[in-house]
Amino acid sequence: MSNQNRSSVLQWLIPTGIMMVVVVVMLVSFYSKSNKEAENTVHKTLISSTETYGERFESRLDGVSMAGEPIKRLLESEGVEDSARLTQLLGVAADSSEATTVFYSDDKGKAIDQNGASQDIGETAWFQEVLEGERSYIYVEETETIAVVKQLSGGTAKGYLLLFYPMNNFEDLLMNSGYDSTSFLAIIDLEGNVMGTSGASTNACLKGGNVFTALEPENKDAVRILRNRVGNGSRGNLVMQTGNQTHVVTFVPVGTNRWDMVLGVSKAYVDRQAGYLRRNTKNMVFSLLIVIGVFFCIVMVINIVGKIRSNEKKKELEDKADTDLLTGLNNKLATERKIKDYMAQNTNKQSMMFLFDIDNFKKINDTMGHAFGDEVLRSLGTQIGAIFRASDIVGRVGGDEFMVFLKDISSDEDILKEARKVENFFKSFQAGEYVKYKATASIGVAIFPQEGEDFETLYKAADQGLYKAKKRGKNQLAFYRDREPAGQTAAE
Repeated sequence: MSNQNRSSVLQWLIPTGIMMVVVVVMLVSFYSKSNKEAENTVHKTLISSTETYGERFESRLDGVSMAGEPIKRLLESEGVEDSARLTQLLGVAADSSEATTVFYSDDKGKAIDQNGASQDIGETAWFQEVLEGERSYIYVEETETIAVVKQLSGGTAKGYLLLFYPMNNFEDLLMNSGYDSTSFLAIIDLEGNVMGTSGASTNACLKGGNVFTALEPENKDAVRILRNRVGNGSRGNLVMQTGNQTHVVTFVPVGTNRWDMVLGVSKAYVDRQAGYLRRNTKNMVFSLLIVIGVFFCIVMVINIVGKIRSNEKKKELEDKADTDLLTGLNNKLATERKIKDYMAQNTNKQSMMFLFDIDNFKKINDTMGHAFGDEVLRSLGTQIGAIFRASDIVGRVGGDEFMVFLKDISSDEDILKEARKVENFFKSFQAGEYVKYKATASIGVAIFPQEGEDFETLYKAADQGLYKAKKRGKNQLAFYRDREPAGQTAAE
C-alpha cells in the first residue's frame, strides 16, 4: 500500500476510531448510569407502593371513625342512661363499620359493649392513653386491635365511644400485589414493634414481633440508620441481610401516631425489576439512531393530542369525583365545596338550605332489603334533582341524608313557596319499579345569611330544623326559626 493510500485510510480510520471509542465510552457510561437509575426507579416505586398501602390503612381507620361519628352525636344528644338504647346504638356502630367491638366508657373506665356486657378497662395501659386525649387511634396489644377513640364532648353524655378495628383485617392488604412469596408488609411503632402484618408474616425480618431487634444482629449499621429515620419521620429503602436471604426494606411514615408502614421484598425481586428496566434501556439505545428523526414530530403530535385528552380526562375525573355514584347528585365534598364557594362570592344574597333524610330508612332496609333501599335513594336523587333550577346545589351528604341549597331567594314569599314545593314533593314521592313505596322525609330549613353566614353555622341551623321536624313526628318540614313545641327546646 502506497504512502498516499495509507495516509488516506488513516484520515478516515483515526477519526472513525476516535468517534467509535467516544461512542463506546458514552454508551458504557450511559449503561452504567442506567443500571443505577433502574435500581433507584425500583426503590422509588417501592416507596410509592408503601405510601399507597399506608393510605389504604389510614382510610380504613378513618372509615371506622366516620361510622362512629353519628353514633357519637346521638349519644351526646340522647345521653347514656337508657342501657337498652345505648347497646342498640353501639350495635349500630359495630354493624356499620369494620369494628368488631364497640364500647361506651366513662372517664373511670367503666365500659359497656354492644352486647350489653360490662367491663372495667380503667387500669389498662391503653385506656390511660385514651384519657391523655392526644391520640384518636391507639393500638391495643392484648386484643391486637386499634381503638378508634371518639370523645363525647357535647350534650348530656360524657365519656368515650371506642370502636376496635381488628388488625387481622390488615392481612389482606398485600393480596395480589405481584411481589414474591417472601415479601411482607408490616405496621410498626417508633420502637419497631409490629402491630399487624400482611404477606409472609413468618419472615425473619419480623421475628419476635420487633423489626429492629430481628434485623440488628446482622445489620447493626443499617438498623441504626433505620431507627433514626423512623424516629425522624423519613422514608427510604435499606438492604437487610437475614440468614441466607437479602431483603430491601422500605419504610414510610403513616401519619397516624408516628407509626410506619414497612414493606420488605427480596433483593432478587428488586434486581429482576431493575433488569427489566435495563433491558428496555438497551433496546432504546439500539433504536435511538433510527427513531431520532421522527421523534420530535411524534412528541409534538402526542403533546397536542395529549393536552386535549388530558383536559377532557381532567374534566371527566372532576365530574366523577364530585358525583355520588348511587344518586347521580353531588357527593358530600362537592356539595359542601360548591355551597362554600357561593357563600364566599355572594355574602348578601339571601338563600336557603334544606337538610332532609328519609323517615325510618333503616326499617326500609330491614324489611324490604338494601337493594330496595338503594332504589329509594336512587329514585329520590333523580326526582328531587328535577324540581329545582340547574343553578341550585343538590347533593347527597350521608347515607339517607340530602342537602339542597337554593340560591338568590329574594323574598319571604319565595321562601315559603319553595318550602311548600319540597313538602308537596314528598307527599307524592314514590319509589320502586314493581313495588311502589311511598317514602316520607323530615326536613330542616335554614336561611342564609341571617341564620348562618358560613357553611358550618348554616348547616347546624338546618340540622336543628331537621331535629324539630323529627321531634314533631317526622314527615314534615321545620324552619330553624320555628318555635319549639311547649316544654321543649332545640337543645333537648
